[in-house]
Amino acid sequence: MNAELRPQNLPIAVDLDGSLIHSDLLLESFLLLVKRNPLYLFLIPLWLLQGKAALKAQIARRVQINPAALPYNEAFIDWLKQQRAQGRSLWLCTASNERLAQGVADHLGLFDGVLASDEQINLSGKRKASALVERFGAQGYTYCGNDHVDLRVWEHAGGAVVVNARPKLEAQARALVHVEASFPPNGGTFHALRKALRVHQWAKNALIFVPVAAAHQLGDPSTLLDAVLAFVAFSLCASSVYLLNDMLDLEADRMHHSKCNRPFAAGRLSLLFGLAAAPLLLVIAFGMAAILLPIKFLVVLAAYYVATLAYSFLLKRLVMIDVLALAGLYTIRIVAGAAATTIPLSFWLLMFSIFIFLSLAVVKRYAELLAMRERGKLAAQGRGYQVEDLHLLQSMGTASGHISILVLALYVNSQDIVRLYQHPKVAWLLVPIMLYWISRVWMQTYRGHMDDDPLVFALKDKISLATGAAAVLVLVLATI
Repeated sequence: MNAELRPQNLPIAVDLDGSLIHSDLLLESFLLLVKRNPLYLFLIPLWLLQGKAALKAQIARRVQINPAALPYNEAFIDWLKQQRAQGRSLWLCTASNERLAQGVADHLGLFDGVLASDEQINLSGKRKASALVERFGAQGYTYCGNDHVDLRVWEHAGGAVVVNARPKLEAQARALVHVEASFPPNGGTFHALRKALRVHQWAKNALIFVPVAAAHQLGDPSTLLDAVLAFVAFSLCASSVYLLNDMLDLEADRMHHSKCNRPFAAGRLSLLFGLAAAPLLLVIAFGMAAILLPIKFLVVLAAYYVATLAYSFLLKRLVMIDVLALAGLYTIRIVAGAAATTIPLSFWLLMFSIFIFLSLAVVKRYAELLAMRERGKLAAQGRGYQVEDLHLLQSMGTASGHISILVLALYVNSQDIVRLYQHPKVAWLLVPIMLYWISRVWMQTYRGHMDDDPLVFALKDKISLATGAAAVLVLVLATI
């Protein structure tokens, strides 16, 4: 073979979605569009009727993706830089819209040109192969891809680079063309899935059992079964919301010091999976609620879902409204437990919940702001809080936490406790125990040791677990 035609001398055509980046620009731009205005969902089918290329162009006109925030395949990019240094020309060749593709090319500064979809042509599969053959000739280019549709491009290529592909696809590519290099996909799919569903956050839904425990009904099998079913339904619904929230917050998460490691933000989990799993989990959750549990629980679950969507789309960006909403989302889990088991809600329990969860919601926001200050930033991304708000938040949070203890003290001193406890005076020990715990939470937060959701922190913190065990022991001694 003539040296000029050897694979290592051929120009390199680089696929964008799934190869150059661990994501898909169409899905990313679609999510940005929906976040900007959910009513665009009604226009998507009309645009799709005009063809996939027209759909991509319509979306690209209305959104602006930040190329610097995309999850790039760094190992692959390093290889491309080496090839460029050896004199090979690089071309970005993608089915993504030309506006978005050009933005990526301009950001990286690696490519000699861009071939991409326009308003009429969706540059994928055979069309991409034709465009490359027209520009470089048959077997006149090396193509880097990751999907089965790329086999049609490799049929006419002089070389191949397989990126983020399974062994079967790589074997198929090797049967068609010489493979210059291979970059295996990210591992740990199960871990990424578990992290995306935030299974560890299901611990919050244990609040559903609080009304059952407060009413001393944990020993009743029927009541306990209803609570367990409610827990499962709430957890599935919550995971659906977590998936949606993470997909809508991609850019903000990628700019965050720890949230950048979330599976969707880091590109370790496909956005297509999230778009399929989120509605599926929601359907299962509401199906369980409708068939197996009282209608009141279904109403509460629906209210939780609507409130969470409102929080994701709007409320979390409104100062103080966000922490009130978070406190409400914690409290609604207790309401859900009462609705699922038909146990009447206690006024004391509701009041205690509102104040304690408001304090914990402020803890979460305080911890985020404190981390921002340590990194030299003046404001929380997309939150509306400034670093100078720290002292005010601390005052409000500690005050709310201590008011919750006051509510607990008033309850312990009321006549309502006599009906449930044989030795109500023993229950007074709950007051110093809870006072110690909420004070310690704020002390840890002030010192910068609160890196997680406060409830999740409590489940990992040995002293918090010991405090909880002491509270349970007090309740048992007060009961027997």
